[in-house]
Amino acid sequence: MKKVFYLFIFSCLLVSCGEKAEKKTQEKINEGPTQWLTFDGDDEKAKHIVFVSGDEEYRSEEALPQLAKILSKHHGFKCTVLFAQDSLKPGIVNANFTGNIPGLDALSTADMMVIFTRFRALPDKQMHFIDAYLKQGKPVMGIRTATHAFNFSEDSNSLYKHYSNNYDGDNTAWKDGFGRLILGEKWISHHGHHKHQSTRGILADANQSHGIIKGITKGDIWGATDVYGVRLPLPGDSQAVVLGQVINRKGEYDEHDIFYGMKATDDEIASVNNNGKRVNDTLMPIAWTKTYKIPHGKTGKAFATTIGASSDLLIEGTRRLLVNGIFWAMDQPIPEKTNVSLVGEFNPSPYGFQTDEYWLEKQMKIENLD
Repeated sequence: MKKVFYLFIFSCLLVSCGEKAEKKTQEKINEGPTQWLTFDGDDEKAKHIVFVSGDEEYRSEEALPQLAKILSKHHGFKCTVLFAQDSLKPGIVNANFTGNIPGLDALSTADMMVIFTRFRALPDKQMHFIDAYLKQGKPVMGIRTATHAFNFSEDSNSLYKHYSNNYDGDNTAWKDGFGRLILGEKWISHHGHHKHQSTRGILADANQSHGIIKGITKGDIWGATDVYGVRLPLPGDSQAVVLGQVINRKGEYDEHDIFYGMKATDDEIASVNNNGKRVNDTLMPIAWTKTYKIPHGKTGKAFATTIGASSDLLIEGTRRLLVNGIFWAMDQPIPEKTNVSLVGEFNPSPYGFQTDEYWLEKQMKIENLD
């Protein structure tokens, strides 16, 4: 009997020590720098949206927290926002560091993924969560550079090398990578003159009653980002919802202006771009829907939009396009006039590449982005 008693006491001590060690480990984690943001939903049953930022040019680290705030505060979704950061400097945004986006395990409980990355080469332990999510056929929205979200070197040993933009290997189902298979297109070109010709959204004739454009009227969608070129027709069952009209800048180029001198009121329809190509004879889709299915996976819904830099989100109609797209992808009822009011202060930066030194000096703490 004594042996049983002593065994019981010994077991209790082990459990107690284990609980203390677990608590200590958790405290250590909590004491570390904030590496991602979480915005609570209305309740524990709220749908969970994971936003994956990580591009060098269009300020996804500014755009996605604002989108998350809108969807959390106005619509009750739980939102998690992930960021590119140097693995040796956690908690600090470094958009130029292409090999690390902590927190992708959040996709394990996600109902929706919004991805806005550019030419990332993430480690397999992180890519695994993206791949597992897609195999479940869960909804995806890709913003602008997500058409070329990943790019592994030719000599990479990654198990996910086929996600690369321009992939042309043995895994033929993945030709041209994530962008083409999931969203419908890879990186092709700047159709409009970069930083000189803006984008006016034109509602596609064939989809005038589509839910994604509910509450959006002619002229509501605009962005200082140029129209991207795509190959037509888009693959599979892709359907263009919004087309991009290329608009000339009326005023002078201004490198200090958030829109580089372009304005939403500019109304001169461009004939050609800087390469002499006629840009409005055939309008490029800038927002489209598509179903996707990766090998050994289930079928899912994708919404792609090539407009959506942080500065583009200053335009209400552009915000509504993106938020409606998320509702559509999640099979949620789309309101007549979706509330897309900005939440808190929102002072986005002009789009453009920055040096490594810029990010080191900026010290953009993730905890300050909430």
